[in-house]
This record gives sequence, C-alpha cells and structure tokens, in this order.
Amino acid sequence: MMKSFEEFQSFGKDGFEAYVASSKALTSGFQTIAQETAEYSRKSFEKSSAALEKLTASKSFDKALEAQQAFAKESYESLVAQLTKLNELYTATAKDAFKPFEASLAAFGVKAPK
Repeated sequence: MMKSFEEFQSFGKDGFEAYVASSKALTSGFQTIAQETAEYSRKSFEKSSAALEKLTASKSFDKALEAQQAFAKESYESLVAQLTKLNELYTATAKDAFKPFEASLAAFGVKAPK
C-alpha cells in the first residue's frame, strides 16, 4: 500500500512539474509570437507610409499605378512570409509545451505528434 501511495504522490509531483514547464514554454512562445507580430506591424506601417509618399509624389498616372502595383506585390509576399513564420512559431510553441508531458503520456502508450 505504501508503495502505491508513493507512486501516486510521485506521479502527481511529476504532473505538476510538467504542467509548470509546459506553461513556461507556452508563455515564452506566445511572447515571441507577440513580439514578431508587433515588429511585422511596425514594418508594415513604415512600408505603407513610404508607399503613400511615393504614390503622392508620382508625376503621372502610369507612375502612380506602377508604384501601387509594386507595393501590392511586396505587401502580399511579405504577408505570406509572415504567415509562414507565424505557423512555424505556433508549431514550435505547441511542441515545446507538449514536451514535458511526453514521458508521462508514453507510459500510457500515447505518442508525441510530429
């Protein structure tokens, strides 16, 4: 009986430690994602302002259209790159948050996602 209680107590302690480690990984990951998003927003605003200045300084409709098309293309490519980066950050955060539970769950036959 005593061994069962000690195992139960150890399991509870291990679970709590895994929860704390997982919470730290989530917090860290979300901070990184928030910083990345804020930086992207800042850069995007700066690029939009520069594009507006270039657009208003255009001497002809053709030059204005060319500037607008270049800005649209750059904005789209930047957005796709940012979404790819955020996807990688979310995936890494999820893996890091799950990692502390891997050993406990492996005992029950649950495998970690890839």
